[in-house]
Amino acid sequence: MKKVRKDSFFLKILTYSIMIFVSLWFFLPFAWMISVSLKPSGQVYEYPPRLIPSPATFENYFTAWEKASFSRYFLNTTIFAVVGTCATLILCSLGGYVFAKLKFPGRNLLFVVVLSTMMLPFFSVLVPLFLIVKNLGLINTFAGLVLPGVVNGYFIFLFRQFFSMLPDDLIEAARIDGCSEFRIFLQVILPLAKPALATVAIFGFMNRWNALVWPLVVLTDPDKRTLQVGLAIFQGEQLTGAQWNELMAASVISLLPTVVVFLLAQKYFTTGIALTGIKE
Repeated sequence: MKKVRKDSFFLKILTYSIMIFVSLWFFLPFAWMISVSLKPSGQVYEYPPRLIPSPATFENYFTAWEKASFSRYFLNTTIFAVVGTCATLILCSLGGYVFAKLKFPGRNLLFVVVLSTMMLPFFSVLVPLFLIVKNLGLINTFAGLVLPGVVNGYFIFLFRQFFSMLPDDLIEAARIDGCSEFRIFLQVILPLAKPALATVAIFGFMNRWNALVWPLVVLTDPDKRTLQVGLAIFQGEQLTGAQWNELMAASVISLLPTVVVFLLAQKYFTTGIALTGIKE
């Protein structure tokens, strides 16, 4: 018995040691990016390299912010990410509720069609999507930037999986009380769906915040550029002068919002991933 406990103890030590090592290994590039962003220009190329800059300076952040008009890009990306994510939560949660709790002819076939959209690479629909947006007159507009991505088959699938686990008795009781389907969804289902909402919100926000190809295609006005497009242009300009400290500072600025959003909702995020992954 003691030997079994001893083996179990050493197995836990080995497991946690491997997990800590892998975590530090993956965190090292992020730590190096922060380190370079805080270094003066003279310390970027020094050998041997130092992880902790001395002295540390935040001047690179102010310089990068002013050089690349990041204040405007930051505002544009915030509007794009927040509005798009809110629209996705509304539409995809409604779609998930319909497929999970409402019965109608062709429901399963329609759900298969929705799932099939997950198998299409984005680049395979990029040109048709651009032509549709162009014919609608939405090129170089925030509507053209936001609308094509508000409905996502994967997010509908996540909501459907979560709503399927909720007992039908709650919905039947609300129907007996005379509630409409929309009121049931709004007052009964959504309050129970915080884990799924947080999961989709994090994924949707991160996807939009880090989007590069679609904003680059649909936007032509420099004043409407998103943060990633501005960062790519700033990177191309900096490569000629190799101001890596300013480039790393700009990269840290672009990463901060997604990190903050994840930290604020990580409790619901982990719960949502666990629950939506349960098979029926």
